[in-house]
Amino acid sequence: MVNANNARQGLSYFLLVALRRVSAAIVIALSLRIAAWMYDARFNEPYIALSIIAALVALILFSGRRQTTDVQPPQLWNISLSVVGRWCLLIAVLLLLGYATKTSSIFSRKALFTWFIVTPPFLILIHLSLDIFISRVLLSAGNLKRVVIAGADELGHNLAMKIQSSPYLSMKTDGFFDDRGRERLASDPPFPLLGKLAQIPDYVREHNIDVIFVVLPIRNIQRVTDLLNQLHDTTASIYFVPDVFVFDLIQCRTSDIDGLPIVALCETPFQGSEGLIKTVSDYVIASTVMLLASPIMIAIALAIRLTSSGNVIFKQRRYGLDGREIIVYKFRTMTASEDSDNVKQATRDDERVTRVGSFLRKYSLDELPQFINVLQGRMSVVGPRPHAVAHNEEYRPLIKGYMMRHKVNPGITGLAQVLGYRGETSTVDAMEKRVECDLEYLRNWSLSLDLRIIFRTVRVVFNDKMAF
Repeated sequence: MVNANNARQGLSYFLLVALRRVSAAIVIALSLRIAAWMYDARFNEPYIALSIIAALVALILFSGRRQTTDVQPPQLWNISLSVVGRWCLLIAVLLLLGYATKTSSIFSRKALFTWFIVTPPFLILIHLSLDIFISRVLLSAGNLKRVVIAGADELGHNLAMKIQSSPYLSMKTDGFFDDRGRERLASDPPFPLLGKLAQIPDYVREHNIDVIFVVLPIRNIQRVTDLLNQLHDTTASIYFVPDVFVFDLIQCRTSDIDGLPIVALCETPFQGSEGLIKTVSDYVIASTVMLLASPIMIAIALAIRLTSSGNVIFKQRRYGLDGREIIVYKFRTMTASEDSDNVKQATRDDERVTRVGSFLRKYSLDELPQFINVLQGRMSVVGPRPHAVAHNEEYRPLIKGYMMRHKVNPGITGLAQVLGYRGETSTVDAMEKRVECDLEYLRNWSLSLDLRIIFRTVRVVFNDKMAF
């Protein structure tokens, strides 16, 4: 009876997850049908083609990074921001396609406008509802799995706390097994110490344990091998958590090469559909900004030309993706255009900054030409800010993980900038704080995070005392 119950719950979970993956495509196609019906527009071949194209794009954009095993419960604000951002990208793709094919006039303007407006609330509602249903299936008593952890070191403690704080994992930790006594452990385990490693097989059989996490150092590989051999006659699922995960990893993931398992310890977050989402969002945002800001950029160029001698555009070598040198554009704000092996950062009341340059730097208007870099594919709208090549060479041996920030394209704005680490970095500690923010961005990237950073950047620009 219990097995039948678990089978039904497993099937329910599978169906809900599958439905969530295709829910956006279904909602978008249905909402277009409803919008056309509201305005008596005949749902003929062009509308059918539009609904199919929109649904296919939605399958890519709304596949999402969110997994049902996330440690954070579904939150209305996060889901709403993610849905609206992805919906805007989808609309931008369709508008560009309509412009390129000269087919936009075929459709009812009222029907399309209504479709644009009413679809996001339905998407938010269906995503939130499905997340709640999935969590309830995982939290059901019959689906709760009992866990023991082999290894009571810091990594084992950390794993246990993550399991406890994550209701979506649907697991309950019984305790730890370790050959060391409590007095030899660095800190008290958050769950009971149940015995020695050799006692795990008997405990698993007697207490119907479902999952065993082996958290032992790789240097003790023989002890790990012996334990795995002893556990082969149990029905528990066994997971090995190697201690490489105590290091500062970026987008760690597992994969394989022709069946040979590999673990990526440091990788770009922009793989597959995530890379497509990032690229499309960059091009859409950069194109929009260039279109809207072109009169301002022309006025800035004239002001620079009329008030000081020298080039309007300042070009500087920076490190781009994978540490390759790129040329970054900015409006010139100084009397000097330095790009040597010893570049002095701008400081408060710097005599090199022109009067026009001071105003441009205060409101970050000098960085508008970098949207050209985005359209060239050299930069992103959001990402780690690019440093001068000279500064990279200065700090890379001093700060751990410094060059990891180059696993993605540099950005016009970034997490460090909206958290206050902008402007002069006169000490190694100041640069370390900036790098920590950059690495945090790489670990947790999502489209909604990019949108939040962009919105916060707009606020920061008009109230930033670190800009000079």
